[in-house]
Amino acid sequence: MSVLVQDTGFVSDDWTDGFIPQADLPANDVGPGNSVDLASDADPAGLSNKLSNIAMIRVDFPSSADGRGFTIARRLRLMGYKGRLRASGHVLADQYAMARRSGFDEVEIPDDLAARQPEDQWLARADWKSHSYQMRLRA
Repeated sequence: MSVLVQDTGFVSDDWTDGFIPQADLPANDVGPGNSVDLASDADPAGLSNKLSNIAMIRVDFPSSADGRGFTIARRLRLMGYKGRLRASGHVLADQYAMARRSGFDEVEIPDDLAARQPEDQWLARADWKSHSYQMRLRA
């Protein structure tokens, strides 16, 4: 099982459609509503002609020390992806603001991580827009 984290704290996962690995996506005719799993070493450019038909992309974080997923999220948003973007795996509460700033809408963490870093630790970082380095400089 896993726990879904959004700006409001721990929430129920409302996504029921599952995920397709990027390698298993059809080359053409990706129908609307698809959801894709991306590995941390994936090249999101391979999705460029399919982004408008993908409802959700879940990016894997195999380790909290592996920040490639943040770059993938940023690249997807710069490519024009408007759908739901989820970080999944070993993302720490301290990394939540970075996840949101790079373009993720939510974070999916394993139950054992949620037990070690309860909801209050994630909520402490939920006001990610006003607690950025840039906002402190503007104050």
